[in-house]
Amino acid sequence: MKAEIISIGTELLLGQITDTNAQHLASELPALGIDLHRITQVGDNCNRLVDALKQACERSELVITTGGLGPTDDDVTREAIANLVGEEMRVDAEIEQWLRSMFQKIGYEMPERNIRQAYLIPSARAIPNQRGTAPGWWVEHEGKTILAMPGPPGEMQQMWEIEIRPELKRKLSGEVIISRTIKTLGLTEAKVDEMVSPFLSSTNPTLAVYAKLDSIQLRLTAKDRERSKAEMMIAEVEKELHKILGFAIWGYDEDTLEGLVGTMLGERSLSLATMESCTGGLLASTITDVPGSSDYFKGGLVAYSAEMKAAFGVDATLLSQKGTVAPEVAAAMAKAARLRLGADIGIGVTGVAGPDEVEGKPVGTVHIAIDAEGKRSALSTQYPPRRPEVKRRAVYSALFKLRQLLLDWE
Repeated sequence: MKAEIISIGTELLLGQITDTNAQHLASELPALGIDLHRITQVGDNCNRLVDALKQACERSELVITTGGLGPTDDDVTREAIANLVGEEMRVDAEIEQWLRSMFQKIGYEMPERNIRQAYLIPSARAIPNQRGTAPGWWVEHEGKTILAMPGPPGEMQQMWEIEIRPELKRKLSGEVIISRTIKTLGLTEAKVDEMVSPFLSSTNPTLAVYAKLDSIQLRLTAKDRERSKAEMMIAEVEKELHKILGFAIWGYDEDTLEGLVGTMLGERSLSLATMESCTGGLLASTITDVPGSSDYFKGGLVAYSAEMKAAFGVDATLLSQKGTVAPEVAAAMAKAARLRLGADIGIGVTGVAGPDEVEGKPVGTVHIAIDAEGKRSALSTQYPPRRPEVKRRAVYSALFKLRQLLLDWE
């Protein structure tokens, strides 16, 4: 079954909110054997939405919309679907009674504007909404299925989980689509693509390579009527990819570097401290995104100036000789963080985030050092000269180097 998602709301087109609904649905559909072909965003305009729905129904058997089911004049999803199928909307008495009882429970009289949320057409049945006042629509028309769900993510996700996904699962007996994401670091996208090129022409399973800030990722996707066979196809290719890229692979699917490193530190009963310059505390922030990180993370020092580096324990003579952006300074920062905060391991990061050069060093220059008594690791590299990207990539590189050190820890 081919599917399309239409996300509705002018605020999406203005960049005021992120379309997390489409992201969630896109991750859910493959397990049902549904092949997602397009995601479209449309503003709160009935005519444009009718056009989008018409095109989607011409291409796909399943069309899912999110948003536009509220009580105001710019909530046009119901009207657009009614126009598409050529049916008249009428107030459904049961839905109206339910809406009024919902408002009574919270001590309010229902505004008459909310009666719009009780509209139905003959081809539609209401989908219960347990978190809000906007029922969804399940429409069957000329062999196509249109599912209209509310925009608030909490309402949409619960409606999907409780009301829609189980019914779709019962109705569908086609192929199951299984995906596996493999995450690598330390190689360019072009290099990874070159190394795995023999697998890129495969049609089942398929392999795609794409770049993220935390990794170059490979997405394996297999289809079969039996889940076990699709999983077997994935496993066979994954085994071959691991032979090629094993040294660069750090995680899979939902893994994060900060989560994996945190687990490794906990398993080895080791503590960590950081001193950062160009990343401005982002490394410490990322480490502490992991629940329970207080068990192994002692703390982080942000030393943005030479004076603060010296105050935290970096030798002033070294700073005057090498400047603030140098591999020797990163090593001194790592050691100072470890000693000052009483940790087993220290990480130091210094560099030039931009937009201007520092001490004659170009934007994107980054030096990373890790210091543990008797164990040291370092990396000097150059990132694209974009400030947010320099900071984020430096953080992931530091965590990747720490993971490598911990893998060899005895």
